[in-house]
Amino acid sequence: MEVDATAETTVPRKRRIMSGMRPTGRLHIGHLVGALTQYVEFARTDETFFEVADLHALTTAYERTGEIRANVRELVLDWLAAGVDPERSTLYVQSHVPQISELHLLLSMIVPLSWLQRVPTFKDQIEQLGGEIATYGFLGYPLMQLCDIAIVRADTVPVGKDQLSHLEFGREVVRRFNHLYGSTLVEPQATLSEFPDVDGTDGRKMHKSYGNTIDLADDEETTTKKVRASVTDPLKIRRHDPGRPEICPIFKLHEIVNAPRVPAIAAECRSGALGCVDCKTECAEAVNIFLRPVRERRAAINPYTIDAILADGADRVRTTASETIADVKSAMKLV
Repeated sequence: MEVDATAETTVPRKRRIMSGMRPTGRLHIGHLVGALTQYVEFARTDETFFEVADLHALTTAYERTGEIRANVRELVLDWLAAGVDPERSTLYVQSHVPQISELHLLLSMIVPLSWLQRVPTFKDQIEQLGGEIATYGFLGYPLMQLCDIAIVRADTVPVGKDQLSHLEFGREVVRRFNHLYGSTLVEPQATLSEFPDVDGTDGRKMHKSYGNTIDLADDEETTTKKVRASVTDPLKIRRHDPGRPEICPIFKLHEIVNAPRVPAIAAECRSGALGCVDCKTECAEAVNIFLRPVRERRAAINPYTIDAILADGADRVRTTASETIADVKSAMKLV
């Protein structure tokens, strides 16, 4: 059969991916499997923008601003250690792109207060972290998240399950803006990782603010201590008591770092043949093996290269951001 050499070849369109993290401390294994592995994969085929969200960090750390600068460097070190390549992706700091804040101000004029108040994480975080974070900036957190995305006109956003409500809020704002002023902003779509939620050592979601994390930068001794101190099934009190692996944070860690052993561990836990101490010991060893390549890469990185990486990234983003702001102002008849 002859092949028509003039036939068009369909080339998949590159997606534009945007994601960000707050520089509030070192990253943990939940970030690695929930987001950073996606960052690396997306950069192979798509256009990627990854933001250090220092303005967002002010919502809970406004009294500790001196920590943010150091945490920016720690955050980027963790990104690079996980395999994020600044040659393939644009890495930048949120406050270095003033157009994000300008877009936030403009969009805040059209967002009903009730839309922000009904975002589930607003009340949840206040209950967890205390009423002192219930500021105007914290209420507007989901709107600034949208502006981070919209300023680069990203169409795809990797998120955890707890952030899906934020993204849906952002999509509503985009629809409202485009309805009022014409199609200008892109409505972003979410994508979830295989492990969108990872339990912390206390059984709650692993979260820097809760102090229940296994950090990428922890040494192996610290990791072992954290795993051994983790909560397990509260009904499995003695070694030979039958357990319920499906509700145990340690078992969920096994699913991430020790997959070949998961069926056997589940069966031995349920039968009572596997005690929690032995289960934690095996889990700690598996976690350390899993994280060892990341930790070795981290130790080899020159931290003084980070400023140049972020400066170059900010220059690239500001070009795109300036175009977006110009289009938004034009749509709103401000220019």
